[in-house]
Amino acid sequence: MITSALLRCLAIVAFCALIAQAHPALGKRVSFDGPVRADVVRVIDGDTLDVRVRIWLDQTIRVLVRIRGIDAPERKAQCAHERHMARQAARHLESAVATGPVVLRNIGSGKYFGRVLADVSSANGAALSGVMLAAGLARPYRGRQRGSWCSLADM
Repeated sequence: MITSALLRCLAIVAFCALIAQAHPALGKRVSFDGPVRADVVRVIDGDTLDVRVRIWLDQTIRVLVRIRGIDAPERKAQCAHERHMARQAARHLESAVATGPVVLRNIGSGKYFGRVLADVSSANGAALSGVMLAAGLARPYRGRQRGSWCSLADM
C-alpha cells in the first residue's frame, strides 16, 4: 500500500531529477574564484575551519571550509599517535588563524554536504596549506582515499 507521504516523497525526487536535467549547472561542481574574507569561528581540525562569511549587508552565513590540497590527522583516529598529531595540527592551525580573518579563493563544492573546499590564506597572506605542510602536520592530498597516520605498531 502506497501512502500519501511516500507519494509526496517520490514526487519531490522526480521533480528534483527533472530540474537537474533542465539546468546545466545543477549536478555539476561549480566554483567561485573569490577572494572572500571570512572570520574563523573555530578550528575543527588541522584541515577544516568553521567560518562566518558576510554575503551582503548584515547577512552572514556559517560554513565549514576544508583547506584544499592537504590531509591532516583525524581526531577520531584508530591509534593514539594520530589522535595526538590531530591535536597538534588543530593547535597549529588555531595559531595560524589567530591574527585575524582568512581569505578564501578558488571556492568549490566539497565532498560532503554543507562543506566547501577552498584555498585559504591567513590574514598575513600565508597559504594555510603550506603552513600545515611545512610544520609536518599535514600531507599533500589529491582527492583520493586518505592514508593512515598510524604505523602498524600503533594499531
